[in-house]
Amino acid sequence: MSVTAVASGVSEPATRAEKVELAVELLAHLEREELALPEAMDRIETVTTNPALTREILDTAEKRGVIERENARLRIRRGGTYVEYDSQVVTREGEFECKRCGAGITTGHFVRFEAGELGPFGSSCIRKVTGRDAE
Repeated sequence: MSVTAVASGVSEPATRAEKVELAVELLAHLEREELALPEAMDRIETVTTNPALTREILDTAEKRGVIERENARLRIRRGGTYVEYDSQVVTREGEFECKRCGAGITTGHFVRFEAGELGPFGSSCIRKVTGRDAE
């Protein structure tokens, strides 16, 4: 996988295909059975804010059976796959900006997926992004 490094040492998906894979994997690991489209968009925006890419992510997730779309809601069809906090979430100290809320943070939480790493997030945003905490 080609990944572009940024000054903080955090890696970001470099290609459109890598972003799609990372976002689909995030949707597959949400700890919620169902969410409203705006809640799903909140998660996808941690990977991209490009509307065309967002549509591609949702279409790909639906084609793969990760989600079902009905009206303005998504039903997650993951088969019991959640983010394992002990093994998939790592923390790093440094100067970061949360990918979800934009706040400055000194401890970044990163989620490791097969498709790549997503983050940094603050301690409360990591729980919201993964669906561990309700909005």
